[in-house]
Amino acid sequence: MKEVEIVGDNYFGSWVKSRIACRGIIVQDGKILLTYEPDNGQYMIPGGGLEEGENEEECCIREMAEETGKVVEVSDCKLDIMEYYEDWMGHSKYFLCKIVGETKTNYTEQELAVKMETRWVSVDEAIEEFSKHESYRATDEMRRGMYLREYTALKELLGI
Repeated sequence: MKEVEIVGDNYFGSWVKSRIACRGIIVQDGKILLTYEPDNGQYMIPGGGLEEGENEEECCIREMAEETGKVVEVSDCKLDIMEYYEDWMGHSKYFLCKIVGETKTNYTEQELAVKMETRWVSVDEAIEEFSKHESYRATDEMRRGMYLREYTALKELLGI
C-alpha cells in the first residue's frame, strides 16, 4: 500500500482530531463512478467514515452500497492519503472495487440535503474536474483539499 501526505495551508502543526474514511474506485469501460452534488457541482469518489466494530474493507463495502447502490467486492487497500488541516488528520483509504450486485442507496440527511446522486464520468473528465483543485484556494479550502485528494488518488491508482 502506498502512503501520501497532503498538508493544508491552514494546518496548525499538530492534530488532536482524526478520522478514517474508506473510498471505493469503480472503473468500467473507461468511466468511473462518482458521487455528485448538483446544487454546487461537486464530485467525489464515494466513501465515508469507518464505524465502530467494522474493518476498512467492510467500511468500503457499506459506503459503496449506501452512496451508489452498488454491492462490491474490494481489493486490499491500495492507497492511504493522510491529510492535515487545522487540528485534524484524516486518513482516506482507497480500494479498487468490482460490482457484484445492486441494492438501494441509503443516504444520510446531509447527503439528501445536497441531493447527492451517482454519475458515471469518463476517467479523463474526472481527472480534469479534480485537477481544478487550485482554483478553490482563495474561496473554499475544504473543496480545494478534497479535490487535491481525489486528483492525487486517481493519478496514483490509475497511473495517469
